[in-house]
Amino acid sequence: MAVVLCIETATTNCSVALSVNGSVIAFREDSDKNYSHAEQLHVFIEEILAEVKLDKANLDAIAVSKGPGSYTGLRIGVSAVKGLCYALEIPLISIPTLAVLASQVNSAATVVPMLDARRMEVYAAVYAEEKEIRKTRAEILNETSFAEYLQAGKVVFIGNGVEKFKTLCQHPNAEFITDALPSAKQMAVLAEKKYTDKLFEDVAYFEPYYLKDFKMG
Repeated sequence: MAVVLCIETATTNCSVALSVNGSVIAFREDSDKNYSHAEQLHVFIEEILAEVKLDKANLDAIAVSKGPGSYTGLRIGVSAVKGLCYALEIPLISIPTLAVLASQVNSAATVVPMLDARRMEVYAAVYAEEKEIRKTRAEILNETSFAEYLQAGKVVFIGNGVEKFKTLCQHPNAEFITDALPSAKQMAVLAEKKYTDKLFEDVAYFEPYYLKDFKMG
């Protein structure tokens, strides 16, 4: 039985979930657009553990959404998880942020999770049958983006970058979910699988997947 704390801070959504064998038993979330991560993250962790009367020492692992996403959000989440894993001497599990987002779609369709990266650029990947079939990359959207997947069948676009693409794409096979953000709730199953397969990160050297260099302004 794996008890895993899941932490998602890659966007404005700060969320924490506690899972047992891949099932969420406690959950906290705040999607305030002003980024509440620094204030709320450790509060949420303590609240969840208190709710289920669990001591940190009884955690088997901690999973964190590794990016891409907000530089500040990722840094806060990963720093917190590295500190906890080091202190508790338990494994650190990283989950791609776009995989967390894609897992919200319960459909046989191809799924394109898409996060806003300013202007007409997004971070996007392509998933089919819960597997990544095109790697994550930063890309500038245009009318022909993802045409090969749209021509092949239904494609669900999900995330806070979708609103940009919705204005460009008129294809009948496109379905848009514009108001979704990655959540710790969807990390449980993904984290459980990695825990079972012993796919752990090196706590000392693990860094977020920023994808692009951080620039001020």
